Amino acid sequence: MRINSRLALGKRGAGEGLVRSAGCVLIQFRKYGSSAPLYISIEPSRNEMMPLSVCLKHLRTLKGVCACLIAFLLFFVAAARVEVSNPSADNGQLLVYIGTYTGPKSQGIYACRLDRTSGAMTSLGVAAETVNPSFLAIHPNHRFLFTVSEVDSFGGKKVGAVSAFAIHPETGKLTLLNQQSSGGDGPCYLVVDKTGRDILVANYNGGSVEVLPIQPDGRLREATALIQHKGSSVDRQRQEGPHAHSINVDAADRFAFAADLGLDKVLVYRFDPAKGTLSPNDPPSVSVKAGAGPRHFAFHPEGRYAYVINEMQSTVTAFSYDAGHGVLKELQTVSTLPSDFKDENSTAEVQVHPSGKFLYGSNRGHDSIVVFAIDPQRGTLRFVERQSTQGKTPRNFGIDPKGEYLLAANQDSDSVVVFRIDPKTGRLTPTGHSVKVPSPVCVKFLPLK
Repeated sequence: MRINSRLALGKRGAGEGLVRSAGCVLIQFRKYGSSAPLYISIEPSRNEMMPLSVCLKHLRTLKGVCACLIAFLLFFVAAARVEVSNPSADNGQLLVYIGTYTGPKSQGIYACRLDRTSGAMTSLGVAAETVNPSFLAIHPNHRFLFTVSEVDSFGGKKVGAVSAFAIHPETGKLTLLNQQSSGGDGPCYLVVDKTGRDILVANYNGGSVEVLPIQPDGRLREATALIQHKGSSVDRQRQEGPHAHSINVDAADRFAFAADLGLDKVLVYRFDPAKGTLSPNDPPSVSVKAGAGPRHFAFHPEGRYAYVINEMQSTVTAFSYDAGHGVLKELQTVSTLPSDFKDENSTAEVQVHPSGKFLYGSNRGHDSIVVFAIDPQRGTLRFVERQSTQGKTPRNFGIDPKGEYLLAANQDSDSVVVFRIDPKTGRLTPTGHSVKVPSPVCVKFLPLK
């Protein structure tokens, strides 16, 4: 790892450098300029200023030398961390991966580049040919991409598959590493846990959730956990049995949350990332309104609130979250639709803006993104607007890591449309940019260095 650093003693830019004393050392890390180089100021607590040459005499004692060594070690460790996590380290472009339903038009996973300045999208074509990669996840180290494969059978059984790919950021291409069984029929969602050790998978048709360990080389091992949901709810056509539609983990990686459309519940599991195990929490679930059909789930960045979008009744339910016990309590349920809309609609994706100020949800039928402002003290939602996605059936959308753009994937009009996000109001403005992708159903971002 290359670290651009500059050491300044006392005033920035001083030739010999001045320090106030060789006593108590205070280290500060600062960035300046667009490329964000780093320098360190060592500012002891006394106010007297003395030349560096005089100060060095005081550092000849063992205590002084140790203090300096510790200071420099802390500087380089912290500087390395800043280099890794600094979101401005990218080159102004994002690699965008788009999952699709394959068929006559689509061949698999597609890649594009998004220009952060203009919002323009450049198609890179097919990144990998694979069957029905309808939901994607990118590893925290940005080296691997994982996808569900909604296939009729895998390994001679009526189950789907999960595929692991190596990412080639220079070209956007993906190389298949291996595949494993999803443990159930119709895998529809997957997520990488915070440590990067495990993939958690939800199987819609099979009504089950699974954990697959990830090897250091990105390959998937066989499942370490598989839990079959049981039960039904009030809609005998769509809720005749369990339908796990998503699974997510909290910020502490201690609990996993599976939204099950067939049960009208969000099931809560204690999660051990080291062992790759799931066990029912106490209480084991939280219910939404009968017939609501919970689909996708999102946490607030601060971790105190969570939200589920209910597909069948076109609503969003807000919860408070007790991170110590993994307990959700309902705060509010609001509609995603205008009161005068009477046609058919089903909701799909829900995401919280990186700032934590806004929540976005997609309407299929009304073909819009609904925007809510989040009350920072209570976690409740206030309606802001509904923005047309300029296409049909927005099954999914993605918000870039900086929260500047929202990309809406219109499944039935073969387009991904770019909107700019107002950081103060959360409102969406069409940029005039879009890209043609056949049957797009998932959007994921990868910053380019």
